Amino acid sequence: MTNYAFAPPPVPSVAIAGTDARFPVRRIFCVGRNYAAHAREMGGDPNREPPFFFMKPADAVVDSGKTVRYPPETENYHHEIELVVAIGKGGANIAPEQALDHVFGYGVGLDMTRRDLQDAAKATRRPWDWSKGFDQSAPVAPLHTVAEVGHPQSGRIWVAVDGAIRQDSDIDQLIWPVADVIAFASRSMELQPGDLFMTGTPEGVGAVKRGEVMTGGIAGLGEIRIAVE
Repeated sequence: MTNYAFAPPPVPSVAIAGTDARFPVRRIFCVGRNYAAHAREMGGDPNREPPFFFMKPADAVVDSGKTVRYPPETENYHHEIELVVAIGKGGANIAPEQALDHVFGYGVGLDMTRRDLQDAAKATRRPWDWSKGFDQSAPVAPLHTVAEVGHPQSGRIWVAVDGAIRQDSDIDQLIWPVADVIAFASRSMELQPGDLFMTGTPEGVGAVKRGEVMTGGIAGLGEIRIAVE
């Protein structure tokens, strides 16, 4: 038995729909600018850019239905609704045609962003970590297993703030679909069970304030609800 200097923290996890079991989270990979309209919205060129990644800490996950704190050091706190992919089987150098065999399930998530800190990081060519990897920055609704939903290729993805629709698109608009994202990432590091991918957000990102409630969803994968205090 390992003698730790203090008790290890609990394992971060997200709910699995229809069961009391939970999915243990190892790492959270996030894909930037993976919808053409959002890439243009953020000043990018979707016709040239290969997929690129940033990460959030595993303990940034928050269950749907919870209330999150408005984070410090920002005055421009943004919602980004995303398709979440949960990895159930690890591997390196995974071929795109085998990539979906590594998926445990799918869900709905929010990549919360301190946009003003991100903009400042971009302007000075510094890392995005402080703008993306803060506490409670990765709300995730219950995952749906592949056995239940298959591998969704299309479906409405949307988010509203206090009932007003902000983002409204379809996951068939992903520049790099799920299989390609998994394959591309696995070239750089070996994926492991427990890894999550947040696959990018469509256009319409915007600010959320204290006291507001975000609701969103993906067709066939349920909805997420997060309040801000």
